[in-house]
Amino acid sequence: MVLVSRKAAGTLFVGGALSLTLGSLLYPAMLGVQKVSGAPERVIATPATGPLTEADRDFVVEVRSAGLWEYSVGQMALRKGTTKAVRIAGEHLIDGRASLDASCRRVAGRLVITLPNRPSPQQQGFVATLNADSGKRFDADMATLVRAADGQVLPTIASVRTTTRNSLVRALADQANDTDLDDLTVVEKTGLVDFAQVLVQETTAPTLPAQDITPPPPVATQPHVVLTPPANSTLSPSPSAAERR
Repeated sequence: MVLVSRKAAGTLFVGGALSLTLGSLLYPAMLGVQKVSGAPERVIATPATGPLTEADRDFVVEVRSAGLWEYSVGQMALRKGTTKAVRIAGEHLIDGRASLDASCRRVAGRLVITLPNRPSPQQQGFVATLNADSGKRFDADMATLVRAADGQVLPTIASVRTTTRNSLVRALADQANDTDLDDLTVVEKTGLVDFAQVLVQETTAPTLPAQDITPPPPVATQPHVVLTPPANSTLSPSPSAAERR
């Protein structure tokens, strides 16, 4: 298996097997958003719900970014999955990410955090890779990519959950943890995860591109806006899994 990338944008290609850019998988916390600075503990706002640090703000932004691409992958799994287990995994991705995104947007509105309206370039590359797949290759690539991605996220969620002093961020971390664990469980149940590749992603040092995305400005300078997905975003509340069946 060959790992390739296109410059710093992290665009992914299909080369006979799932082509995952190692730097993209590990670049920051897998969620695809460059950190604002090297001072994650710096308090940037003091709302009634508790002090808000740079790490807290980055986490809220990252949750939104992750939801945008994984929701799209869930929709693809419903359309393209060749097994019942893959389609069930798609249902869980759709339902879990829609619910988590709604919570994320509520938290961002209360804490005056500007959210992205589309996935990062790396995450767009993940979606493009899976969009080009078909048949059993899509099934295997989807399961492995989601497993590797969400496995990378869990340490970040745990860190935020144990260090934040903001009650809204703490609650969001709790929900994100539950959502990620559910995603891991359902893709593992497909029996298609390439754990050898997942292990490579988890044990190799990252290469961080320096100019991937413009970070949001400090919270104190942002206008109070509540962002909603753009017209080309597929992230929206969806029927429950039971309703779709």
